Parts: sequence; C-alpha cells; structure tokens
Amino acid sequence: MVLPPSLVFQVNRTQPQLITPARPTPRETKMLSDIDDQQGLRFQIPVIIAYKNNPSMSNRKGPVQVIREAISRALVYYYPLAGRLREGPNRKLMVDCNGKGVLFVGANADVTLEEIGDAILPPCPVLEDFLCNVLGSDGILGCPLLLVQVTILRCGGFIVAVRLNHTMCDGPGLIQFWNAVGEMVQGKSAPSIPPVWEREVLNARDPPRITCTHHEYEEIIDEYSDKGSDAAVMVQKSFYFGPNEIRALKKHLPPHLSNCSTFDLIRTCLWKCRTVALELNPEQVVRVSCIVNARGKRNSLGLPLGYYGNAFAYPAAVSGVKQLCESPLGYALELVMKAKNEMNEEYMRSVADLMVIRGRPPYTLTGNFTVSDNRLTRIGHVNLGLGEPTFSGPAKALKFLSFYIQHKKEREDGILVPVCLPSWSMARFQQELEKMTSSEIVGNINNTKSANINVARMIPRL
Repeated sequence: MVLPPSLVFQVNRTQPQLITPARPTPRETKMLSDIDDQQGLRFQIPVIIAYKNNPSMSNRKGPVQVIREAISRALVYYYPLAGRLREGPNRKLMVDCNGKGVLFVGANADVTLEEIGDAILPPCPVLEDFLCNVLGSDGILGCPLLLVQVTILRCGGFIVAVRLNHTMCDGPGLIQFWNAVGEMVQGKSAPSIPPVWEREVLNARDPPRITCTHHEYEEIIDEYSDKGSDAAVMVQKSFYFGPNEIRALKKHLPPHLSNCSTFDLIRTCLWKCRTVALELNPEQVVRVSCIVNARGKRNSLGLPLGYYGNAFAYPAAVSGVKQLCESPLGYALELVMKAKNEMNEEYMRSVADLMVIRGRPPYTLTGNFTVSDNRLTRIGHVNLGLGEPTFSGPAKALKFLSFYIQHKKEREDGILVPVCLPSWSMARFQQELEKMTSSEIVGNINNTKSANINVARMIPRL
C-alpha cells in the first residue's frame, strides 16, 4: 500500500471559474446557526471522490461539463452555497446570498486510477494534484464557500475533489448537496429531498443558559506543552481495522463491555495509543471528543428533513494521562461511552447557549483528540451518473482530528483511520497499536495493517 516512488504524472487545469446558479435566486442575508458559526468549525475540509470509467458516458458530454452544469442547476436550490460569509456583532456569521458562485476547476491527468492505487487513500499524497488551492480562495470570510476540481484520468475515470467551508454544512449536509448534483446529472429537474435552511432551530435560547458540562470548550492553561509538538514536523499514516483487529481489541475488555460499538472501541484504542505515543506529563489531563450526530428521533431536536447545516456536538471524555496509560482499555472505553451518552437535546441547546455567552470560543485543543465517523454520511453512495465511487471520503486527517472511512481490503470490509502526529511519536504510536491489535487467539497478526502512506514522502513532479 506504499505510494510507488516512480509515480509521475502531469495535470493540466483550466482556469478557475465561478459557477453561479442556473436561474436567478433570492438576494438576501441568511444567518448561520449558533452551532454553525463556532470557532472550531471555521476551517476548510477536503474530500475526494473517485469514479471508474463508465462507457455509458462516451456519447455524452464529458464529466467536467456535465458536473459543472449539474452544480449550476443544484445551486438554484442550494443558493446560499453560492454566497459569501461575513461577520457581524459578537462574531456572528451570516451568508450574503449574492449569487457570486462556487469555484470550479476542470482538469486532465496523464495517469490511471490503477496507477494511483492506494495514493488516493488518506492522507492522499496526491491531493494537491487533484485539488488546486486557488490563490485567495481559502479564507473563511468573503471567499467562495465551495471549491470543486473535476479531473479526467487517462483511463476514462475521474476524480472529484471538494473543499468545503465547514461552517456551512456538516458531512450529511454536504452529501445531501452532492446527491442533488447527482440527480441533476441524471436529468432530474429538482432534488428529491428539497434543502431546508431553518438554521434558527439550532440557535441559542432566550435567555441563553449553560446547563451541561462541556469539557470540549474548557479554557485550559497549558502547563504541560506537548514536547515541542507545535514546532514538530507532522506526519500522517492511515491504519486499517478489520475483523481480526476488532476481535483482538475486544480481548482487552471485560465481559460487560464486549458488546460495545466498533466506533467506540476504535476511538478508545486510538486515544490511549496516541496519549502513550506523545509522552505527555503524567499529571496532564487529556480528552477525546466524541462527534455525535443530532439528526434523528433520538435527540428530539425536530430538525426537518433536508436540513443541511451542522447538526452535531462533540462531548468529551476526560482522564489524567497516568491513569489512561496505565489502566486497562475498559477504563477508557467506559469514559468514552459515558461521554457519548450525554448527547441529547438539552446538550445541544446548552452548546448553542455557550457559544453566545462566551463569544463562540474554540474547542479545547490542549490534550484533545477528536474522531469522526464518516461512514454514516453515505458519501460512498454519491452517484454522479456512473454508479457508486471506488473511493470517497476526507482526504486527510488534521492535527487533532481523525476520521473513520469505510474501506475494503483484500475483499474484507473494514475501517481506515488516518492519524496525524509529530514525526517523533508516530513510530511509538504504531508500536502501541500493534500491541493492542495483536493476539495469539485471533492468529498471527504481524502488524496493524497500516496503509503506510506517509505524507512526508516526496512525489516527483514534472
């Protein structure tokens, strides 16, 4: 799964252009919710979707033109995405729905999907080839809210790379938009699920009141800085968890925890291994934030079908470093499960109120680690007229954020997790993970099936 060192290819791009809605749309100002505009979501996130060649498109317009036109038609319904953000009093974000459009780049690459191979997987060392960072486009305020590059490959397949301003949508919201684009590609005149704005549903109460404990937003004085991690060279690797790894991890648990979810189990394992690898002060307090979706009946928030804003919270489990590192895995797992179960309607309301009362603070970065399960967004089912993609998901991890991505390895369904760490701690992290996922009971597992793609590897360029 190592990137071939000889992989060299040329990418020829068209000039970036703005795609505007296909028909006139309302010119208005729309307020983001108090969940949307928190500091912790004011960043851009890259996503990659790869498709094999489909001969059925051979007699049609090429993918670049087809997708460009479909985006334009979808923006008639999702017109706020064609606007620009501005900031008001108390750092409140709002969308100026001016119809300026989303940024689009068409491209051709002299390479095939087969030649790219596992380089398409996070941490995607070829990301810059398939997602052009257009100069001046990556800010939060006054910039395009969506950047799309469609690259046709030599094999006839193509790659859609997307960069999203996270304040506008969460994962399910972004996929809802792309499903609408796919429906336009297939000739529909309107999305089967009409988009719903209604961001006021997740605004603070009047008067606002913080009613829950929010460890994820605690103001921390960093007395134990991470061993030079601020100046460290950060590297990324992806780690695979299949049935064997999950069985091995469960052997570390007491019987009453053996029915835990795979999501909680892997997240707990990553938290513990990461903490050990960073060699933190034993007296330091560390956290793992559990991203929990607020959609559905469980949280009683009444979010309408078609809502595409951010609708999640990340309650945090908290432990001292010494206790986390020296205790059995079950100790950390119980903390994670307890934190996740705190998520309900009241918790979400309390988060929105906290944002207003405290001026939209960032989530705590000191000693924090966040994991998001992207399997439930159904990104792997986005059909742009060619059937389902061969790969889809976030292109890389962030310093404090990892993702779960559905992945098939040797006909085995599993989960791929990209991890970002200082270079000096990655080897220790992998060693700890090998200890956790190796077991005589489940067979001879010699390693953690790391994707072993290091973002620090240099790729020859033409």
